[in-house]
Amino acid sequence: MRWASGLAVWLGFTGVLAADLPGSHDLPGVPRFPKAEIVDFRADAEVQRVYPQGPVRRISNQVRYEAQVAVEGSLTAVTYQLPRDQQGSQAFETTREALQAQGAELLYWCKGRTCGSSSLWANAVFGNAVLYGPDDQQNYLLARLADAGGERLLACYGITRGNRRAYLHVEQLQAGEPLGELLPDPATLLRQLRSSGELRLPRLTGEPQPAWSDLLARSLNLDSTLRVSLAGAQAAAWREALIQQRVRAARLELDGVEGPGLVLRLLR
Repeated sequence: MRWASGLAVWLGFTGVLAADLPGSHDLPGVPRFPKAEIVDFRADAEVQRVYPQGPVRRISNQVRYEAQVAVEGSLTAVTYQLPRDQQGSQAFETTREALQAQGAELLYWCKGRTCGSSSLWANAVFGNAVLYGPDDQQNYLLARLADAGGERLLACYGITRGNRRAYLHVEQLQAGEPLGELLPDPATLLRQLRSSGELRLPRLTGEPQPAWSDLLARSLNLDSTLRVSLAGAQAAAWREALIQQRVRAARLELDGVEGPGLVLRLLR
């Protein structure tokens, strides 16, 4: 009887642990990783947030970002604790793929030490110490989404702590005003191209834009061994623009017309 009573107490205790934080909920359009539990939740009607678009470092005792996006709007932030047999990188990749399948535009994406200090991400950026872990066990992305409900920024941070407990933090800021032109960084575009073999840019429907021509050229020239094909209504014009930006012509092929936007694909 004592064993049965103790088991009932243990089951009741683990049941409490398995429950989400009261009043919390998932973000719309962001699927929950299997068996993940919400351990922290925040909702604010009006805030101003600054999201890094580059590594986070401390210089002269001040937190510095190479680039950033500042926006005002309503914020919802959710922190998940993952099952003990899962890594933060696994939940992060699942979330990233789901967001990109919905048409999210990645503005910044980093992995491991290229993100900078995990301590600063946890405490200075997200204000949640539970997200602190080894620098080589972190992943971060900043994405832009637009639909009938307006424009949103979504930040996602995955970490596996030194004790092997893993967490995924996701926050969405519904912008109060149009976000305007936001350009990704070259390394993020290259990472997307390498990860899936293609880079879709549906916003690039017209003639080549100088800012984007320069950005794509800098991205491709981060790895001068890559060859790509270009598809889209203005693919030929974009190829010429990239050549003018010092991308070797032999690295660029045309692949016909495929919708109004621009698509780059890796050539093996």
